Amino acid sequence: MSIHGILGQQTNNYPTEYSPETLYPIERCLGRTAIGWDDERLAVGVDWWQAFEMSWLNEQGISQVAMARLSIPASSPYIIESKSLKLYFNSLNFTEFASWQAVEQLIATDLSHCLQTEVQVELFALDDETSSLAVTRPDGVCIDNALTDSSSKVALSEHPDATLLRVANTNAINQDKPDHFYSHLLRSNCPVTNQPDWGTLSVSITTDKTIDKASMLRYILSFRQHNGFHEQCVEQVFADLSEYYDPSALIVRAWYTRRGGIDINPCRVSDMSLLPQPSRLVRQ
Repeated sequence: MSIHGILGQQTNNYPTEYSPETLYPIERCLGRTAIGWDDERLAVGVDWWQAFEMSWLNEQGISQVAMARLSIPASSPYIIESKSLKLYFNSLNFTEFASWQAVEQLIATDLSHCLQTEVQVELFALDDETSSLAVTRPDGVCIDNALTDSSSKVALSEHPDATLLRVANTNAINQDKPDHFYSHLLRSNCPVTNQPDWGTLSVSITTDKTIDKASMLRYILSFRQHNGFHEQCVEQVFADLSEYYDPSALIVRAWYTRRGGIDINPCRVSDMSLLPQPSRLVRQ
């Protein structure tokens, strides 16, 4: 089996019995080595995984359905391979549980063991409109039209191009005022299957340097042909913005669209006190 487990391989038999052995960890250091930046600063944050095809049996044998959110610390030595997680969730479909809490506890135990960290698990009822899985919107200004007045064509880069980031000038007045913006145009490729991954990227940054939104959008678009897992893409943005803008505070997060009933939402922060609440966007 490759370092990427069963991702990209054909699956003929989906498990019908509880199978925690299907969970497959991938070392985080593989993606961070490619970035070539400070691992400790990239390890501050959380990866939120949201699953929408959760099912198991109660003690009467009646199917139960729910949505789930997993919270995996960015400091964990491993991430979970997405297809192995789907197969693991499928293995619960015909397993009986006495309560929803028992399901949460089992998943948390299995994932914590696999990833060698403390994973938090929450289950949500489908009709719970008050939960944090209700659809929200990102904070700040959308920069997707920042190039409307530009006459130059956007190049198709093979890799993220941080040289596109423009540092215009410094302005001490802005130093204590965070700049919030986002783009729905983040696109990258799965490094194993080469399938496209779409997401919304959000940035909250406090810096004395002026950020040109047009050059920022060009930078985000430079990820379009990049092969990288969701976590690595967000960490690449975090590293590049840290280098180019020397911020006193920084939050970089992404909401990726769903595949196989699961979406992945990495968030990296310069300090854990800045960690936002998990949320879900309209494409999820």
